[in-house]
Amino acid sequence: MLLSFVYLAFVSLLRLLLDGAARGRGAADVELLVLRHELAVLRRQAGRPRLRPCDRALLAALSRFLAPERRQGRLVTPQTLLRWHRELVRRRWTYPHRSSGRPRVQTQTHQLVLRLARENPRWGYQRIAGELSKVGVRVSPSTVRRILASAGVDPAPCRIGPTWREFLRSQASGIVAFDFFTVESALLRRYYVLFLIEIASRRVHYAGCTANPTGRWVAQQARNLSLDGCFTGTRLAIHDRDTKFSAAFDEVLRTDGAKLVLTPYRAPRANAYAERFVRTARTECLDHMLILGRRHLDRVMRTFIYHYNCERPHRALGRCPPARQVCAAPALGANTAVLRRDQLGGLLHEYYRAAA
Repeated sequence: MLLSFVYLAFVSLLRLLLDGAARGRGAADVELLVLRHELAVLRRQAGRPRLRPCDRALLAALSRFLAPERRQGRLVTPQTLLRWHRELVRRRWTYPHRSSGRPRVQTQTHQLVLRLARENPRWGYQRIAGELSKVGVRVSPSTVRRILASAGVDPAPCRIGPTWREFLRSQASGIVAFDFFTVESALLRRYYVLFLIEIASRRVHYAGCTANPTGRWVAQQARNLSLDGCFTGTRLAIHDRDTKFSAAFDEVLRTDGAKLVLTPYRAPRANAYAERFVRTARTECLDHMLILGRRHLDRVMRTFIYHYNCERPHRALGRCPPARQVCAAPALGANTAVLRRDQLGGLLHEYYRAAA
């Protein structure tokens, strides 16, 4: 109520002032006052205006004809004119700038340093700098050290030890690995599958499956594999600390000249290649079938392992199957047909060229 009374009194006062002044001039002054206030409101809401050179020239020229007290409320203030002048002076007296110090390291060199450090964890920054000089990249050891430190990589050698995968790959020749995995049948009976994988060739040998994997049964499967020549040239044999691998099983391997290597407790990465085969067997075959019994599982595993060894490409072997290390074939002719052979009721597909 009080605010309404004050507002009405303010309106009446303005009406008296306008009636006392000339009618036309008073209306023009009111309109000018309203426009100035609207402009002040817009300035509070909008950001800094972007003026083109012609706008700057026009506003600067017209501002010269305004009174000094009128120039303070314009877009172009004396400080704006002085800033424009400083920018012109700076552009007029700008000389080519040369950065001091060493030249910037190229992005390609930076990436190459990190690549060598990543692929060779036992190399220090001195060795990396020497290796770069061999390929024609001139960079100082201190620069290599700075690049590694900025990327969070320790510039000293032996940043990380070799992983189990790297260790097995470097020692692959003459190494075999044993492992078990379980399969649940349609009647919820658990079967144990024993297999052997050669690390170098990735060839898998099926030992057998049973519902009761005793130490005597495991040792007998090792003898069967020995008679088939699976341990020829074997230097190391890897298996976990499962009690199913009995002393008789280990003695069969020692008789064939293999040295036993037991993996640490709860360390599946120590037997990485065998674990990877288990995943492949599950995702490509066993997870899509219902196993009815031991004989059914035995037939399925023999079929899948034959497919794995002879037909399935392996990325680590140049996309060749383990049984065929060289799979280069002549170019496919225009009239050559590609046929398909189904295994396990169409679950596995094998492709081959038709005879000419």
